[in-house]
Amino acid sequence: MTPKEFDQSYTPYQGIALIADPLYNYIIFTVPKEKSEITEKDLIDTPWVQRLRRIHQLQSARWVYPSAEHSRFQHSLGTMHMAGEFAKHLYPSLKNVCPDTPSMVYIEELLRIAGLLHDIGHGPYGHFFDENFLDEFGLNHEILGQAIIVRELGSIIRKIRRSPNGYFQDGEEIDPRYVAFLIKKPPSPDKDEFPRWLIFLQSLFSGIYTVDNLDYVQRDAYMSGFSLDLVDIRRLLFYSFFSEKGLTLHQAGIDAFRRFLNARIHLYTNVYYHRTTRAIDFHMQEIFRDTLKIVFPYNPIRNLKKYLFLNDWSLIQEVENWTNLKDPKKRSLGKEWKKILHRKVKWKMAYSTELTIDQAMKGLFISASPKKYEEAIKEKLPSSLRKIQFRVDLAMQDPRPLNPIAEGNKIIYIYNPSTRKISSEPLGEIFRYIPARVVHFRVFALNHNYDTELALAAQKVLSESQKDIIETNI
Repeated sequence: MTPKEFDQSYTPYQGIALIADPLYNYIIFTVPKEKSEITEKDLIDTPWVQRLRRIHQLQSARWVYPSAEHSRFQHSLGTMHMAGEFAKHLYPSLKNVCPDTPSMVYIEELLRIAGLLHDIGHGPYGHFFDENFLDEFGLNHEILGQAIIVRELGSIIRKIRRSPNGYFQDGEEIDPRYVAFLIKKPPSPDKDEFPRWLIFLQSLFSGIYTVDNLDYVQRDAYMSGFSLDLVDIRRLLFYSFFSEKGLTLHQAGIDAFRRFLNARIHLYTNVYYHRTTRAIDFHMQEIFRDTLKIVFPYNPIRNLKKYLFLNDWSLIQEVENWTNLKDPKKRSLGKEWKKILHRKVKWKMAYSTELTIDQAMKGLFISASPKKYEEAIKEKLPSSLRKIQFRVDLAMQDPRPLNPIAEGNKIIYIYNPSTRKISSEPLGEIFRYIPARVVHFRVFALNHNYDTELALAAQKVLSESQKDIIETNI
């Protein structure tokens, strides 16, 4: 017998490809089965998504952890993968509570695209750019991301007709406005504009545990080399489902949830809030706005074509040349950037202490600004030292992804299999069982000449602040 000829018109590998990834081994993405088909590959290969290769995931911590050179691009691919995993698992329960939910492959692809594009609006130095430039225009990276999704990538999104697991049903088409809604929920969404199932899905991007932070906690820990138990993603995913109240966690998943919270808190304490990371941020704050007014004197949302070319690389290449220019403003800024890029850290830590979650929840430091603490410390210094330069750092005000301590007033829905009831449990109650110190209070100075005096003055101020709160509570 002659061997049967293999039919090359179809193989199970058509239309999908793999990207190697250190966390998930491989990430699947869709590629065209024929030249005219539009797939995830077309979206990934757009200049907007490729631009994320040139924006670091960790804006300043990468100067402390040399291996943490990963980009927003890698994280976005990981979030796309994570969103797809959640879609497949959660679809049956979502369909049960929202019968008008579209097909599984449609939901899968909608979430995957939102995961891929959730950081598309980021500028150079990520969240630092939001707080030190975009705020002047009443913008943040999410608002910019929504504009890019609808105005720049909408035509591609509408043409995608399948997920890695199959084709949409007849008449199903992804609305770019739905993708934009998922990455940033309006304060009070119009129920007539967005279906209930879409509002439920939004919790996967702005809830307590999201496809975004589940990826970055693992990825940042791995890439920085920080020794940390990885999150038990499979268990957390297995015990998550949609109820009539929204995204709900089975009681058996609480330990995995606490493990995730603990991992995230340790990352903030040791990586995002590292003393040198914070010192570099302080230095950059002094020159960042003036630099951007020269490099990018535009409102980004009105100049998206120009914004496309603004990233970490383009900014660094520009400022590196300023030290040799005749323009005194550029030359002065260039010298400061040179110090930062060469790790000549300007601010030195003179004093540091930490607060427990319970202390932070009671309001200590939340109600006062760093400026107020600087003024209070100055009053406690000897009169001869009151003109020295120093800065107070409250790490919980960091502009990176939401600090878990700031989420203590949020609610998580817990299903109890014994009572078969769903309770609304404050996140603060779960934090109570996590013995971590996460709120950093630090004093930075230009040198170590007066560390003792600054430390003693800071301790007096903190002692009085604690006393005031205790008396108020009584």
